[in-house]
Order: sequence, then C-alpha cells, then structure tokens
Amino acid sequence: MRILILEDEYALRISIEEFLEDLGFEVKGFERGDEFLDELYNQSYDLILLDVKVPGINGFELLKQLRSAGNQIPAIFVTSMTHVDDLAKGFELGCCDYIKKPFDLKELEVRVRNVLKRECFGIKEESITLPKGYSYNVAKMQLLYENQEIALTKQEKKILELLIKNRGNVVSIEQFCEEVWGEYVDSANVRVHINKLRKKLDKELIQNVHGLGYRLVT
Repeated sequence: MRILILEDEYALRISIEEFLEDLGFEVKGFERGDEFLDELYNQSYDLILLDVKVPGINGFELLKQLRSAGNQIPAIFVTSMTHVDDLAKGFELGCCDYIKKPFDLKELEVRVRNVLKRECFGIKEESITLPKGYSYNVAKMQLLYENQEIALTKQEKKILELLIKNRGNVVSIEQFCEEVWGEYVDSANVRVHINKLRKKLDKELIQNVHGLGYRLVT
C-alpha cells in the first residue's frame, strides 16, 4: 500500500513518514500542494493524507480539484483547523476522515487502516447491501428495506452513514459527537438519537456494545 502525504511541518511529516514505513507502507511526503499534485498525477497511490494550510495549493482546493477530475482516491485531512465548519467542508469535498491536530500516531494508524479497509465508505458503490434485507443508496442517501424507502431524519442519516463507514467496527459516542454533530454533545442525547433510529430498523441491525458504543452487524 502506498501513501502520499501533504504536510508543511517538517518534523511532523518525517514522524508520520517513519511511523507508517515501520508499519510496512510505502510513503512519500511533500510540503507544497502543487508538488504534491504533480506527484499524484505521475504515480499511483492508495491513500492521501492532507494538511490544509500549506504553500502552493491548499489541501481543500487540492481535494476539490481531484474530485472534480473524477479522482476518487481515499483522502484523510490531518489539520489543526478544528472548527465545525472546517470539518463539514472537508467531508463535503469528499474526504473519508478528518484527524484534528495534535493526535497520537496510534490514532493515525487506526484511521488509515480503517479507510483502506472500507475504501472510503464504499465510494465506488452506488448501493451498499446491508444485512436483514436493507440497502443504502449512497448517491440518494436513502435507506431501503426490500426496495421500500424508510424515512429518516437528517441526523439519523448521518448516524447510519457513520455506522456504514465503520461496518463491523464499534463506533464510540465520542466519534458520533465529532463526526455527526461536529462538537461535544451530551452522551445521553446521542443515545436518544441512536435509539430512535434503531426503533425504525430490525432490532438486530445496530448493536449496542456495552461500555464501548454501537456497531452495524455484518
């Protein structure tokens, strides 16, 4: 697996490169967005890690260009920009994950492996087949049961999408707060929304893993 990194902080870039190389990945890093983009067009990579505030082309604009050109390479933003609007913009542009600096390198490993495993929420799939007779249409953001749409609120769709992206893995309450709400939300409130969603589905589809979070069965 080959990973390309855009990070203008030299010490951090080298740390990430060495860490991922120790895990067995082939890694190359750049500090400028334009040089990064040239490399990506010349060589094939399986994943890109993007800082936002870098010389040349910034990370947001770079991913926008890639997606406009039809390039669907999985992308993770690794940035100190932590405002909810920045988080939302990253996902709107087509990133698979968003890591906020500072972070632990072990967290980076978990997120990288998860994105590579799930190929960025099955981005190549128009419809994702789920257990118990359900399917999810990615483009239309529709949950279907035996080809009949199940009405979901906007919040419920975000919860379900996060669970689908992490199929088979436990999603913690903290992850729901960060990726669905973009900010801290009382855990009781999060559980209320999840339980409302669960009541609309087969009771076995979303499992409560005591003390850890929730997961979608596979």
